[in-house]
Amino acid sequence: MTTEQTKKQTPAAPKNGVRKSRNTKAPVNNEEKKSTRQSTRRYNTNRKQPKKPTPKPALPVHITMLGGLNEIGKNMTLFEYGNDSFLIDCGMAFPDEDLLGVDIVLPDFTHVEKCRDHIRGIVITHGHEDHIGALPYLLKQMIFPIYATKLTIALIDSKLKEHGLSGKVPLHVVKPGDIVHFGDVSVEFINVNHSIPDAVGLGIKTPIGYVVHTGDFKIDCTPIMGQMIDLPRLGELGKEGVLALMADSTNAERPGYTASERVVGESFSALFKKAENKRIIIATFSSNLPRIQQIIDAAAKDGRKVAISGRSMINNVTIAHELKYLTMPEGILVDIDMINRYPKEKMTIITTGSQGEPMSALARMAFSDHRQVDVGPDDYIIISATPIPGNEKTVSKVVNELMKRGCDVVYEKMYDVHVSGHACQEELKIIQGITKPKFFIPVHGEHKHLQKHAQLAKSMGMPAKNVLVTDLGKVIELTPEKMSVVGSVPAGRTLVDGLGIGDVGSIVLRDRKHLAQDGLIVVVATIDPINGQIVSGPDLVSRGFVYVREAEELMDQARAIARRVLEECCQRHTHDWATMKSRVRDELSRMLFQKTKRSPMILPIIMEN
Repeated sequence: MTTEQTKKQTPAAPKNGVRKSRNTKAPVNNEEKKSTRQSTRRYNTNRKQPKKPTPKPALPVHITMLGGLNEIGKNMTLFEYGNDSFLIDCGMAFPDEDLLGVDIVLPDFTHVEKCRDHIRGIVITHGHEDHIGALPYLLKQMIFPIYATKLTIALIDSKLKEHGLSGKVPLHVVKPGDIVHFGDVSVEFINVNHSIPDAVGLGIKTPIGYVVHTGDFKIDCTPIMGQMIDLPRLGELGKEGVLALMADSTNAERPGYTASERVVGESFSALFKKAENKRIIIATFSSNLPRIQQIIDAAAKDGRKVAISGRSMINNVTIAHELKYLTMPEGILVDIDMINRYPKEKMTIITTGSQGEPMSALARMAFSDHRQVDVGPDDYIIISATPIPGNEKTVSKVVNELMKRGCDVVYEKMYDVHVSGHACQEELKIIQGITKPKFFIPVHGEHKHLQKHAQLAKSMGMPAKNVLVTDLGKVIELTPEKMSVVGSVPAGRTLVDGLGIGDVGSIVLRDRKHLAQDGLIVVVATIDPINGQIVSGPDLVSRGFVYVREAEELMDQARAIARRVLEECCQRHTHDWATMKSRVRDELSRMLFQKTKRSPMILPIIMEN
């Protein structure tokens, strides 16, 4: 057997695809090995030694954060090596209070569009909205294959069906230990713990070394679903040599360790006993399947039926049950429309609304707007979540309304009804310690989280020059010797309002804020362009500024000023409508601010007779 024949019999790794195991070497028989050695010796004696292939020159790695940096949500990263690149996650964010009327916030896809010919696929770390929520909007513009774990793919497919993309996007199911090849780069999926099953970190192998991306993670030694985080594999990568670590920073400000999810299950058992004569309503995140499983277990143990309320909750529970991520005793689940057929003390309702969202099921219950559930003194309500920063007021509002109706409400830290899905400081140190990266890039968090995480890395002995806290759109270049920012690309946010995507910009938002703060006055007049006389008006319409019937004197003064300005323009034969509108706007604005200290939006409308 010649050396060439031996090479032909060895299966080559797929160029772009999934390898199902890290250990692909088959054991070699000693006799076969000896025979190969001898035939190689004869081959070398009788024939000229073939030239060795020239190794490819090592190229730098480029990493561009398009979302999830200096913010919470819309996580998206472009990873590039030469002409091969791929995306990590494609998430959305929920709007802040200043984004009036906006439904969701997406990353800016401008740079992805520019690089689309080089992008081999999208790798997804887990199924939370801030990691998969923007996929349908991106995939409507350009199609890429998606690689994710079983549950994550099911959640993505459900979203694609809603947007009419089912069957149009290649979806590839992977599991921890699998390797996907993108040209000269391979991505290994590594099991991690999070508040949703099937979460993974990434071991990205490049010709110049490994880049480890943790995804969202914590270290849970007693997870409800799946296995403990694969610390041994992360340690192996550390021994092989990790060029750079990109790690979740969400809880970098919190000392210690994140508690295990099992702590919540113990609290549920105690609370179910305390609420023995009442109906139990528990609000939690619809994606937190381990939490939902523990609620179902507690209800079954207490002899209760379970109903599900809220669109996303019903969707996620249905998918998880079909895939056998949730196990339910026969007959425990009842339709929300049938809950009145059972005694209240034998009923548990799992619902959305833990963040006080105005249209969520719990908020509708609190304000008597829920069609099936009418809450009162016979209800024991548990909010099994901590308010996301910025949601504290909306959660308090819902809690207050529920209490006004006589409900017992358990929320925040009254009991251990919630634990985070993100690693605290000691867990972050463990990941630093076992991966031993040369360079460190904190990701997934606001600026204060990134800075705190950077300080943790420095406290463990990493040189300050090897730690980089950067911003969206900055292109990070990695070589074996250094890490630096070498450029920037368009990166920001795209706003979705109803069916409009990106048509709400800074000018529209400025006008909405103006209208919300000071209101609107519309000035309507008709002018004869031939003789320059005012035929009718000016008439004033006020919305959100003053109540006209109680401010007649002010409106009469405004009307008189508008008429005077229009007459002056007509006398001077100034029939340029833009000039006339500008003068009316300026004069009215000056007078109204003097009288009211408010600046309403003034909209003059001048028509020809």
